[in-house]
Amino acid sequence: MEKKRPYGLSLLLSTVILLLEAVLALVVSVLDGLTRQSWATAPTGGSPLFVVLLPVLVLFAAVAAAALSVALVLPIAALSDALGRRFGGREVWWWVPVVAAAVSLVLVGATTVVTGSPEPVGFAGAWLLTAVALTVPALVCRSRPKRVFGPVFLWGLTAVVLTGVLGGVAFGTGVLTVYRPPVVPRAALVGTWSDGRGGLLTLEADGRATVSGLDGTSGDRGEACVGHGTWGYGTGTSRHARGVGVDVSPCGRTVWDVGGTADRPTLHRTVVRSVEPDDVDRYELTRRAAR
Repeated sequence: MEKKRPYGLSLLLSTVILLLEAVLALVVSVLDGLTRQSWATAPTGGSPLFVVLLPVLVLFAAVAAAALSVALVLPIAALSDALGRRFGGREVWWWVPVVAAAVSLVLVGATTVVTGSPEPVGFAGAWLLTAVALTVPALVCRSRPKRVFGPVFLWGLTAVVLTGVLGGVAFGTGVLTVYRPPVVPRAALVGTWSDGRGGLLTLEADGRATVSGLDGTSGDRGEACVGHGTWGYGTGTSRHARGVGVDVSPCGRTVWDVGGTADRPTLHRTVVRSVEPDDVDRYELTRRAAR
């Protein structure tokens, strides 16, 4: 019987696998993001600062992966072996996904309590993905073969590259399509739009506009705007979207980009609160059903 892999090597192996999973998740996220509406108000090019910060980001990711390995992956592998010996007299691999699923359920459940309850489908998806992400490194770490780092890295890199290639092929053949804002006629925008929190924007066919209680329509002050004015349909804040420009006194001019789909268009805008890239408020309006 082969000896178990030393703890230090198991930790390194788990860290490498988690990093590969993170890269794979990033590739899938980018591909998925191309098919969905983006909140970006302008195209963002690559920054030289990113190249400088890349080693720091890689180091941070490695430290985080190592911490997750110590806190979750290796304990899952050890507990699975202990449960196998306790209830079956020997270590069996299938205890790993069972324990990982239980741990994932606790993690996702705790996160849900803190951040708010998601839809059941979202909860189930997060639980399944977390369970798989923990199961794979735990299974590999409890394996006995000594020469495992090479195959793990090779298969992981292959999975990342293959996912990217398949995504490119899917977009090239039309199986997946890059999201483009709908081109709707001006008449389709006439009506009342709601933010779902009591704020309303009413667009009249003759060019008149009425704003009532919309947050973020008065610049950096972030005050709710109430007033009457005019609106027009032209260039938006996004490179691809056409926008609805609303001039209402005393709120000033705001531009809402047209998003959603041709059947269910939406109006949205992003208000930057400071120089920090994440310090923004996002607002979306949907057409209120006529009564």
